[in-house]
Amino acid sequence: MDQTFVEVRIENISLSKLGFIVFLRRQDGEYVLPICIGAAEAQSIAAAYNNQSFPRPLSHDLFKSVLETLECTLEKVQVTELRDGTFYARIFLNNGGGTLDVDSRPSDAIALALRFGVPIWVNSSIIEQAGISVNGSIGEAATGGEVEADTPVPDSLSAALAKAIREERYEDAARIRDRISEEEARH
Repeated sequence: MDQTFVEVRIENISLSKLGFIVFLRRQDGEYVLPICIGAAEAQSIAAAYNNQSFPRPLSHDLFKSVLETLECTLEKVQVTELRDGTFYARIFLNNGGGTLDVDSRPSDAIALALRFGVPIWVNSSIIEQAGISVNGSIGEAATGGEVEADTPVPDSLSAALAKAIREERYEDAARIRDRISEEEARH
């Protein structure tokens, strides 16, 4: 399994028919990774992203306070794998005596990364699997390679994908990308 990680930043948090989606963009700006998240996590991520505070701490604020009280720091977060349509993540804490590697949902890892001001990393193989190119090219996988010529993709879907990407409608692009993948799997 490829263990190369690339740094990403939050591009957008959006509500779609699928629920809330956080879009992570590679630092080079070429690919965006959509991850479905829950409403509470979307609120927590948006609050930290926009430097919004609340009279009472949200769960991620509380967790940050607990870690700081225990003299733990967050070193980094990683989205490590995509298995059966589910993303997995790890958070790396330092307690002064070494690094602790803790299992996490990506949404929780992202919310904590924002609060601690640490980078978010994604396994490059995940971007190859589920990333969406935002450069407007049709037929490019996240690796930048061309889709094989004998893979039939309806022109209307390809055009719709290109338009959604140009207009930065990433949730629509993700649905169209999934539809194209379904079509390719049938052939």
